[in-house]
Amino acid sequence: MDPVSMGVLVALAGGAGGEIGRQSWARLTTLVRRPAPALPDGSSTSTGEVELRALGDDPADTGSAHALSIALAVRAATDAEFREELRQWADDARAAVEAAPDVRNSVQGSTVHGPVIQAGRDVSGLTLPQSPPPPPAR
Repeated sequence: MDPVSMGVLVALAGGAGGEIGRQSWARLTTLVRRPAPALPDGSSTSTGEVELRALGDDPADTGSAHALSIALAVRAATDAEFREELRQWADDARAAVEAAPDVRNSVQGSTVHGPVIQAGRDVSGLTLPQSPPPPPAR
């Protein structure tokens, strides 16, 4: 199985897809929390729970997304039942992310001296530079 896309993991951890995305993240959480079977030599692999929690705590951390993707791939390689359920989850998750609207708002072309109001719901990665107001007219 191909590793789960880091983009899909980051998007879902960040709330993409609205309610469907939240349900998809909850499904992954349930899947990851299932006990992993022991390997033939008696050792075990990561369940992915630590990596999932780290990405949930910081959805923009691509390092956590990469670690989770690797943990899921390793677990899928050693657990056929998990692999099939993860494949189904990944297909559904990809569809949820792709169906999420891509909305971008921008104010360009002039200097704004006053409030700018834009309606929104889930906002992330927002940076508002502060500049001093213009001097009073004489």
